[in-house]
Amino acid sequence: MSEKQVHDISAVDHVDDTLEKPEAVQTKIVMGDEGFNQAMLKEPPSPFNVIALQLYMISVIGFCCSTSNGFDSSLFGSLLANKSFLNFFAVGSVGLKAGIVSSMNQIGAVVSLPFVGPAIDTFGRKAGMFIGGSVIILGVIIQGTCIHTHSVGQFMAGRFFMGMGINLISAAGPVYVVEVSHPAYRGIVTALYNVFWPVGALVASCACRGTITWGNNASWILPIWLQMMFPGVVWVFAYFLPESPRWNYTNGKADKAKAFLTKYHGNGNPESEWVKLQMWEYEAYLELEGADKRWWDYRALFRDRASVYRLMSNCLVSLFGQWAGNGVVSYFLAGVLDTAGVKDPVIQTDLFTAMNAVQVIFAVLGSTLVDKVGRRPLLIWVNVGCAVCWIGVSTASGIQASRGDKASSAATVAMIYIFQVVYSVGWTPLQALYPVEVLSFEMRAKGMAFSGLFVNIGTLVNQFGFPVALANIKWKTYLVFMVWCAIQAIIIYFLIPETKNRTLEELDEIFKAKNPMKASIAKKKVNLDADANIIGVEDLDGSDVKA
Repeated sequence: MSEKQVHDISAVDHVDDTLEKPEAVQTKIVMGDEGFNQAMLKEPPSPFNVIALQLYMISVIGFCCSTSNGFDSSLFGSLLANKSFLNFFAVGSVGLKAGIVSSMNQIGAVVSLPFVGPAIDTFGRKAGMFIGGSVIILGVIIQGTCIHTHSVGQFMAGRFFMGMGINLISAAGPVYVVEVSHPAYRGIVTALYNVFWPVGALVASCACRGTITWGNNASWILPIWLQMMFPGVVWVFAYFLPESPRWNYTNGKADKAKAFLTKYHGNGNPESEWVKLQMWEYEAYLELEGADKRWWDYRALFRDRASVYRLMSNCLVSLFGQWAGNGVVSYFLAGVLDTAGVKDPVIQTDLFTAMNAVQVIFAVLGSTLVDKVGRRPLLIWVNVGCAVCWIGVSTASGIQASRGDKASSAATVAMIYIFQVVYSVGWTPLQALYPVEVLSFEMRAKGMAFSGLFVNIGTLVNQFGFPVALANIKWKTYLVFMVWCAIQAIIIYFLIPETKNRTLEELDEIFKAKNPMKASIAKKKVNLDADANIIGVEDLDGSDVKA
């Protein structure tokens, strides 16, 4: 146990080291930090009381920040199956023009990167969500009014601003949710954040399905205007949300931070174990004059080995989530289905809608596993599962290309659905949860800008490369994802640490270890007295005995 952790236990329980220590009456095997585990033992939180439900509703407003990316990817995938849209802008469902038009979103996101950290750090987490929502609404207006100008350039400009707004709101949303969540439920709540990605996608695909038979420009312009819906919810309600307690504490508002923790984490009790633990950790770990107070200062991200390791973990998971293959299926499902022999635009849109519904169901299931299974095992096995699925997609689409029969076409569609199920269980909940929780407070907002950079690097490669590859080498494109998903699983196994059963501040000790991955999965034997106080800790390998 580190010096800070010893201080943590003594500060919480007021143990006098000069007195004779009581004998242990109970022993438990745990993984995680002592402060977190002791609070869980002494004050097990209630997940469904009135205060907890209020906090969940607050988090739901933050969840709406996740919908814009899902809405956009599903919308554009559906638009590329809409003949009126393709004729209006003279683009195809695959090829270079489709890649350029779709990728304007990512180009705008990349341009916004220098503004993400400063906006969220300077004005607050909820202000960052409001600013992102405002820019998205501007982008929708520019896109929607292009119907009068008949300008593909204006449409692309709207997508550019959409990308800027989405990047801002997608960084602020998970930062807000992870910082307001109760430590005991941080995993599942923040994992549920990204479930709203397929919710947004489902709304978009349903809108496109409902209008595709109209056969006119209204069939694609109405879904575009609907992009305002979820950002509009954030825009309206962000002002009424409580600010992150960590942001308040580091900006000279410790009383507001404690009031938040007392109400929402201590259920109104200022002497709650959870309140005392977190307030002590704020004092011990949060920098009042850190780099988050200087918009130009990114040194916290590269200050030492621990910071670099945190940023690496953040960026790797952000990138790998895009290169597992879901992004190309979302944006270019019409082209994927073409290679499977499914060419009818109505059937394509029906399949897209059903796929998004499947994603929602299995993403919720995956969110319930992040604390039970752990982040690291789930990341490893989802990549193994995706690799297996791409073997199936490649095989079925290869047979379909040579035979052209209905059986191989159906098999290809089935394998794409199975891939989405696997992806949704593991990748969908962890894409938002893991990158944000591995960052310390000082580097969190600016680090999420780097996360956005790597997400957009991955998406840009997909959107420029995939439609061209699909047009030229057809189904053989899927073999790349098959190999790469296996490589991702190996990299995660050796490098990515576990983050469950710790508060955000307790993760500091993991990343300061010589091997963060090994330190994160170490199990300990803790000795408890009659009051559930931890009086001794021993590593199971016997190498470190603590008291």
